[in-house]
This record gives sequence, structure tokens and C-alpha cells, in this order.
Amino acid sequence: MKQTYFSLFTGTWRVTALAAVSFLALGSCSKPAATSQQSTPASATNPPALSMIREDDLRRDLFSLASDSLRGRRAGETEELRAAAWMAERAREAGLLPAGDDGTYFQFFPLRRTQVSPRSQITLNGRRLQLNKEVWVTSPVEGQVEGTPVFLNALADTTRQNLRGKIVTMKLLPPTTLPAPGMSLWGYRYILSAVRQQGSILTRAGAAAIVLIADSTTQASLAFAGHGFEEGTYGLDNPGANVQVTSRAVPTLIVLPTVGGQSMQDNLRKPSGISRIQVKVDSYIYPSANVVARAPGADPSLKNEYVLFSGHHDHDGVGTPINGDSIWNGADDNGTVSVAMLAIARAWKQNPGQRSALFVWHGAEERGLLGSRWYAENPTVKKESIVAVLNGDMIGRNAPDSAALLGSIKPHRNSSALVDMAMQANQNFTKFKIDTSWDEQRHPEGWYFRSDHLPYARVGIPAIFFTTLLHPDYHTPRDEADRIDISKLAKMTRWMYATGWAISNTPQRPTVDPDFKLER
Repeated sequence: MKQTYFSLFTGTWRVTALAAVSFLALGSCSKPAATSQQSTPASATNPPALSMIREDDLRRDLFSLASDSLRGRRAGETEELRAAAWMAERAREAGLLPAGDDGTYFQFFPLRRTQVSPRSQITLNGRRLQLNKEVWVTSPVEGQVEGTPVFLNALADTTRQNLRGKIVTMKLLPPTTLPAPGMSLWGYRYILSAVRQQGSILTRAGAAAIVLIADSTTQASLAFAGHGFEEGTYGLDNPGANVQVTSRAVPTLIVLPTVGGQSMQDNLRKPSGISRIQVKVDSYIYPSANVVARAPGADPSLKNEYVLFSGHHDHDGVGTPINGDSIWNGADDNGTVSVAMLAIARAWKQNPGQRSALFVWHGAEERGLLGSRWYAENPTVKKESIVAVLNGDMIGRNAPDSAALLGSIKPHRNSSALVDMAMQANQNFTKFKIDTSWDEQRHPEGWYFRSDHLPYARVGIPAIFFTTLLHPDYHTPRDEADRIDISKLAKMTRWMYATGWAISNTPQRPTVDPDFKLER
């Protein structure tokens, strides 16, 4: 394990983070932005400030948050902290009170990143390969092996040769079960499945290192997959965390089929030089941040309970250029919900519900729901005071009259009462055609398990997930602000607001269904 980058990066980030905290902590002590309070009586079926959700506001905020200046807001990088500071300042301007740690709008948490070090060296038959340009290490596993590669024509050859301690090379084979047709990030899933399947067989056969020659499908998908391999893995840091190495893990590499005009298959079939694989791993801690703010409720008792509006402010950062664009701006994913929450906050301040509204813009969602996992286990309010979680992820694309509500059918529905409130709000105000097929247990995307409502559902809080579903620009540089249907975004925002308003003003809080149990 190496900590070599920790001081280089976090020294700068600590300054950025502390400056943001200091500025916004001071801001929270000043008088909040002026808002006009109305005296409209609270009614669960009459959200009084729908007109406060304006397309111009959503458009302005979205084009700022999803601009190139924030360089894709990747978790663990300076731009994610800048995005968090931007969200917090907009929350302050909206009149929200800080609800993070230590009287600020922030809840910082530590990410442990484990990454293949640039000090790694890959030499095959005397040719030094460029890391992350000609060869990729598929997971950050340390290892060092030198010797003559053994080329296999098929996996059946593992029974005919002694591979223990050897560098084993062969073509990357398609996985026996392909990802479902049309599934998001199909090529990336193809590569992961193929590497996992083939690598496990060769590891069991005793290989000390594995070199797989990319097939055409893999080569076409390396712009995205290679970026992921280069970035490494992230997780919440725990005391004593270390580089994840298991006794059965060996370095597994993907190499381009042609390097320097030479066929790697021909080269590896007839080894004529030194082959040396030396993979080193760096591990270090990065800060990430949830932004947490609240709008107090109007009822003296119920204001101590919260309707939690949930989204995430991070995305995928900067990667290999695709058609000249290297920035994954994440306008739909999840700029749309981030700015929708600001609009809901303004509406809530215009006319508060009986219960308070809590707004959590999570960090590091794209790295594995890390911000929501942290907050669900370490909430800044009493966990039992959170009445329901209304999470959104990608709410600005596809047909104008279509939407989806996940957590609405079994086994993903954890609160029938909460689902009924959301469906009634849609019927009363927005009238979307609701697609529940993506909530089905057998849907290949497993979409329910891929957003920030999940950690809350797992700890027993009623939770649902608003979305307008995937589209061809998902996790590509084409997810730009100018591709968002602002009118639909406003309509989805009103649906989330109307649902939250109903929860805030219904005396009986929604309960978790007694038979709720997720399939995984």
C-alpha cells in the first residue's frame, strides 16, 4: 500500500473544503435570503407554491451545475467539492438553514480510493507497453511476475498444461451469458463479465498473471471501460482499511490486439524476449461531502419530523475524449434532480408544510451510493424523525408524458402508503403515464438498486425513487444541459414537491410494509 498521493491532493482539497465550510458557516449565521411568506392553510391535497417551480430557474441552475467549468464533478476530485459548495450557496440563497455537521451545510466523509499506480510496468516479449493506452489493469491488485508467457488457444488448454506461477495469455472470450440486449453500458458490462468469467478459470488453474487480448467488442468499449480501470475503486474508509488483496487475486490485464503495428496474438504465440509484469497499487483517502439543508415546518410538533428530498451532485468527471468531448457533464444524471431540489426548497420557503423538509444532496453516488450510505448510517437529524425519503435520479429526458416510480411494486415497495401518496399527487397534478416495468424484479437493469433511496430503504425508512429512466446519452459526454427537456423537468419537480407536500401535511406518517424484503 502506498499513500504517496495523499499529501499532494488532499492538501489542496483541505484548503478548498475548509474555505467552503468557513464561508458558508458564516453565511448561515447571517440573515437568510428574504422570502415572502403566505398564510395559505396547509392541506395535503393543495400544494400552495407550485408556481414557484419555474422553468427559467431550473434552466439557469442546470446550465451552471452541468457546465464544463465543474469538469464532471467526479467524487474525490476538487470539482466535486466545488459543486458541493455551489449547492450549499444556492441553498443558503433560497433561505434554507444549514443541517450538516458543526452548524454548516456540509457533512464530509472519507473515500478510500485504490488505484493501479503509474509506477507499474508492463513488458511483454521485450516491448514496454503504455499503461492505460495500450494495456489496462482491470482491478487494483498488486503483483510481480517474470517469465515466458504461455499462450492458450482455448480454456480447455488449462487441463493440458501446468500453468502454476506462469504468465498466461489468450484472446478475451465473450462471456457465456451476454448482457441483455439494449442494456445500459452494454460494452462495459460485456468486458466485466468476460474478464470475471475467464479470469476466475485461469486463476484457479494457477496463473500468476493473466493477459487477455481485446476482441472487437472490448476494443470499441475501452473509452469508457478503460477510464474506469484507470480510476480504480472507491469505498467508504474504515479504520485499518488497506489495499484489497486476496490470496486468489492475480493481476489481470487487457491489451490491445495491435500495438505498434504488430499483432499481439502473433507476438505472444512466439515469445522472443523478456516478459515482466509489475503492478503496484496506490491507496489514499479523499474527502467527499453531502450537502444538507432544511426548511422548518409550520406545526410546533410536526416540524420535528422531516420529509427528506434526496439527490446526488456528483458525476463521472473527465475521461477519454469521445467525438472530441472529454467531460461527462451529467446534466440529467443528476443535475436535473439537484436543481429540482433547489426549486422545491424555494417553494417550501414560500409556504412551509406542517412537517419540515430536509434536503440532502449526496456526494459520491456514482462511486457506489457512498454519500447516501454514509448519511443513512450517520444522519444529522434523528433517524426516527425522517418520515419518508423522496429520491430522484435523472428526471429530464424521454417522452414528455412518461415517467417511472421505483419502489412502487413488490418486492421493492417498502411503503404502500407512500406509494399511494405519490400516485395520487401524479393523478391530481402532473398526470404522467407511470411505467412500473423497470421496478420489476426480473428487469435486467436492476435500476432499483442503483440510486440513493436504497440505503434508506435498507435501514427501514419509507423510500421511493422518481425517474424518467435511461437514454442513449447515459454516462457519456453527450449528457449535456442543452439536451434536457426543461418543461418535463419542471413537471417532474412539481410531482416530487406535491408528493412531499402531501406527506408533510398528512397527520399519520407513512409506515413500512411489514412484509418488505428485498431480493438482494
